[in-house]
Amino acid sequence: MTAPILLTCGDPAGIGPEIAAKAWAAGERFVWIGDPRHLPAGTAWQEVSEGQAPGNGAMAVLRHDLAGPARPGRPDPHNAAGIIAVIERAVRLVQSGKGAAICTAPINKKALKDGAAFAFPGHTEFLAHLAGGRRVVMMLACPELRVVPATIHIPLAEVPDALTEAVLEATIRITHAGLRRDFGIANPRIAVAGLNPHAGEGGAMGWEDERMIRPLITRLAAEGLDISGPWPADTLFHARARAGYDAAICAYHDQALIPIKTIDFAGGVNVTLGLPFVRTSPDHGTAYDIAGTGLADPSSLVAALRMARNMVAARAR
Repeated sequence: MTAPILLTCGDPAGIGPEIAAKAWAAGERFVWIGDPRHLPAGTAWQEVSEGQAPGNGAMAVLRHDLAGPARPGRPDPHNAAGIIAVIERAVRLVQSGKGAAICTAPINKKALKDGAAFAFPGHTEFLAHLAGGRRVVMMLACPELRVVPATIHIPLAEVPDALTEAVLEATIRITHAGLRRDFGIANPRIAVAGLNPHAGEGGAMGWEDERMIRPLITRLAAEGLDISGPWPADTLFHARARAGYDAAICAYHDQALIPIKTIDFAGGVNVTLGLPFVRTSPDHGTAYDIAGTGLADPSSLVAALRMARNMVAARAR
């Protein structure tokens, strides 16, 4: 791999700069895009140019100055536009071949909205916009589990109307293609969780599972996809069940994120499937409460960087 993995700075008031420095110290190699003034005190860094591969000495930094200082735990609205610009720059670089993949440090959506009128629910939707309005899905992955929520950042009360057959089918197809292209699984096995308790229990607890989800699964299975469900979500994530699939499609955000964060809270990775480039991210937020204390755990970022590297290799194969 000649082009580097690009790590965006995220919100410098959070733990992003700290875990970047710790990941570098742990032996990960990437190019960090951000304001070097925001790195933890004592961090050895060297400025690199666009497309330049990182070395093994000081941390490689593609300098992108932001307007304000970094005050741990106190997001500065003056930095919002710069944080957004760093993400946009990373996308331009990876699309031009000067980056192999993008790994994004955590942002705070409200801080970006307050400071720069950020109009997207999160990284996933913004990256899809920058990639030309593609339909993408969010996968959370760790060695023991991969989950994909079919609906993401919406109120729970809106999920039944948002979970249409078209949405669920697109989610399944993008996941199937992503498992083949990005994870090297030739014939992915996909399990689909039901929307309702007990997957509706034959209509006793809601009809969505029988009238929409099950017929869709039957149709896709007839096309040749290795797909099953709808399964009751409360029996889908124990060890024996997980051995039977490569990814689980879930109806909504918490149905997917609770099991993976229970299984591997520190090592989970957020992956965007369906993009023309590889994008991963640690599966946690800015952690303002511990920013600047030295307590931040870089495990999820390390896992995200390694997964990005493996996904790039899988695409190359």
